[in-house]
Amino acid sequence: MGAQRSHKVRTLWLSGVLHAFTHLYQMALIPLYLLIQRDLKLSGVEQATLLVTVMGISYFLPSYPMGVMADKFSRKKLMAIGLAINGLGFVCLGLSPNYAWALASVVIAGFGGSFYHPAATALVARLYPEKTGKALGLVAIGASVGFFVAPIYSGWRAEMTGSWRHPVVELGVMGIICSGIFYWLAQEEQGGGVELVTNRAPRTKLFPTGALWAFFLVMAFAFSLRDFAGAGMGSLGSLFLQKAHGMNPGSTGFMLSGIYLASAISNPLFGHLSDKGRVRWGTALLLLAMVCIASFPHVPRAFMFVMLSAYGFFFMASYPVIEAALMESVPDHVRGRVFGLFITFGGLFGNISHWAVGVMVKHLGPRGSEVSSYFPIYNLLAFMVLASLVGLPCLHAIRKREGREKQHEVKTAPILNPESPVT
Repeated sequence: MGAQRSHKVRTLWLSGVLHAFTHLYQMALIPLYLLIQRDLKLSGVEQATLLVTVMGISYFLPSYPMGVMADKFSRKKLMAIGLAINGLGFVCLGLSPNYAWALASVVIAGFGGSFYHPAATALVARLYPEKTGKALGLVAIGASVGFFVAPIYSGWRAEMTGSWRHPVVELGVMGIICSGIFYWLAQEEQGGGVELVTNRAPRTKLFPTGALWAFFLVMAFAFSLRDFAGAGMGSLGSLFLQKAHGMNPGSTGFMLSGIYLASAISNPLFGHLSDKGRVRWGTALLLLAMVCIASFPHVPRAFMFVMLSAYGFFFMASYPVIEAALMESVPDHVRGRVFGLFITFGGLFGNISHWAVGVMVKHLGPRGSEVSSYFPIYNLLAFMVLASLVGLPCLHAIRKREGREKQHEVKTAPILNPESPVT
């Protein structure tokens, strides 16, 4: 019994480490846009921001096929392989001789990243069926660490070396090493075997009724608006701080890290609290995040780090809350596919924002150095977060119509001691 509990806890925290690298790669380039533009001799900053958009599209486009694989094969192996590919893509990016090579490299990196979420979310929900929100919140600490470390590290190393390439290659190598450590130490969710996980119950349809499909599609689109705003806050913040406030890459990276610092606390906190009310907590978190987004460009420079931290505290915590609600709404044997399809919607639309805000800032022209020019863009992002609230009642409807309103996953196939608490 004690050994089984140890397996679960170790696998949970190792999944959090992989989560850190997955999101670290998504943020690492954001303080480096202007350096990349100069080094690769790009015509505009939107070409630099497009690298992050292409990586994001490559990350989310294969999510449904990855979800299918996560429902059929070893989730542990998928996660390890994905991180190795992700890291390899970053090494290639740092060595890119031209823009075309850089685009190809971010496609590889994004494809590697696509392995993580469908497999990891389904794995954690299976290991911790009764306290899914708390477990996913703990794993989300890894995302907070990755998001927090990436802009600080890449901005600092770029300032130190005078090149954006050094931090990119270094982070890629670190990820490859970490993938091997994860494969060595993590356990399969059903108890330590290395065989393929093939005993999950079959189900021919993802959703058995047209009404469920309709609720799912509306919900997925609604939360893609949240994802657009969240991704846009990073890239827009980078350009806003450097162009309107004259910050360098190092100080910009530090400022943006504030978004993710406090989320290391809020993710497990609100994930745990939401185990007693997903819709209520999800609504509160998104409304508070909306207020922070709209307020950010208006606050004095001395308070910007605090405002970004407050925004991240509320906004980032919405992810484990929503993911837990989604995982509880469908049976285990379709969770990988459902989550893969869900993040395909959010990821594809959300990651357009990096390129889109680059275009918006380019169109500002000389006004890009004026703080007030950014007010309408931040208001647009705030409105998108408000509109995403439509997804919460749709999630509740899915759970109710799937007959899972009062069910617990304890009745699923053998799990590693599901009664033991998350620690």
